[in-house]
Amino acid sequence: MANGRADSVPHGQVLIDLVEAVHRGEAAATTTARRVVREHLGDAAFVDVCATIASFSAVVKIADGTGIPLEDYKAEATREMRQELSINDFKS
Repeated sequence: MANGRADSVPHGQVLIDLVEAVHRGEAAATTTARRVVREHLGDAAFVDVCATIASFSAVVKIADGTGIPLEDYKAEATREMRQELSINDFKS
């Protein structure tokens, strides 16, 4: 993880690896990351992780598709967090 906080969440790096592989669309990396998540967290957690990734992706696509902008007060309140997490680097 770019900001070095993967260790602040149990299995954080394992989770980040799956999220990043999915969002980059890398089939081989995604396959490996899925296997690692299942090995470390189990099948039930794997399903929860995949559902969470899909949910966030869907919400972003809906907002982007409808042109919903980030409200000014939310932009201000999340400025530092978005910078720390490199969220502003995403395409949408």
